[in-house]
Amino acid sequence: MTTLSATPRKRSMRATLADTDMLIMFGAYDALSARIIEQSSSPALFVSGFGVVGARYGVPDIGLRSFGDISATVRDITAAVSIPVLVDADDGYGDVKNVVHTVRSYEQIGASAVMIEDQQWPKRCGHMANKTVVPRAEFVAKIRAAAAERCDPETMIFARTDARAVHGLADALHRAEACLDAGADALFIEAPETVEELERIGAEFDVPLLANPLPGGVSPVLSPEEYQQLGFSIVCYGITPVLTAAGAIRSRIKDIQHGRFALADRDMSFADFKELVGLPEWESIEERHRDMTAEG
Repeated sequence: MTTLSATPRKRSMRATLADTDMLIMFGAYDALSARIIEQSSSPALFVSGFGVVGARYGVPDIGLRSFGDISATVRDITAAVSIPVLVDADDGYGDVKNVVHTVRSYEQIGASAVMIEDQQWPKRCGHMANKTVVPRAEFVAKIRAAAAERCDPETMIFARTDARAVHGLADALHRAEACLDAGADALFIEAPETVEELERIGAEFDVPLLANPLPGGVSPVLSPEEYQQLGFSIVCYGITPVLTAAGAIRSRIKDIQHGRFALADRDMSFADFKELVGLPEWESIEERHRDMTAEG
């Protein structure tokens, strides 16, 4: 259980990656989902911009919410867990100085890694149509600034390029290579369209590579073992938890409205939920420090 005592310094994402050949991460969209992920023995988690803006604000991930909105949820998540957290920081929310401000701000609230992308604002989910990307030099400058100006050298900088859908795979690979030269620690080439493209990406780079299986997206959905064989070391199910939660809520409501109550056994028990949110420890604190003067 996540304790209420002073949270120790989180283990770094670098150390976590060094200890595993394949890191499987899930996307948290609030503090509760983050605790569930941690208690499921996941060694790290991802904060998905798509999940956060959808769950917190009920809007799509098309640039309607920015740093000030999303960072509040990131703070909630990092405070709720002790495992490393990778934060989706979109394009850094401006030019190079904004990127540095974003990276440092996320470091200060407990992020272990930050992902910066090359989409033109307002951005879109990586598997949506009509994306645009900034010029390569502008993107590389952001990655260079993030790497050079981060507070802690242990903080990992993930460079994400969406250029595959805009200019083709060759440009995406050139951008990724330039980002490595600029100081990026890991790469995410978004939305390759075939297994052959995934294989080419895996063969091109000897750094942590992230893949995101997205049912209904444009990329092939493979098993973690298959991604590993192709050269990837991180598989991120970024929006699976929020999709699962939304589907379960909708199904359960309809189940009750129709008078069936057939899905009740799928709910988390009230006892388990109290344990999840730390009620036993709060009750213990209350008991230990209850005002004893009344007994006199």
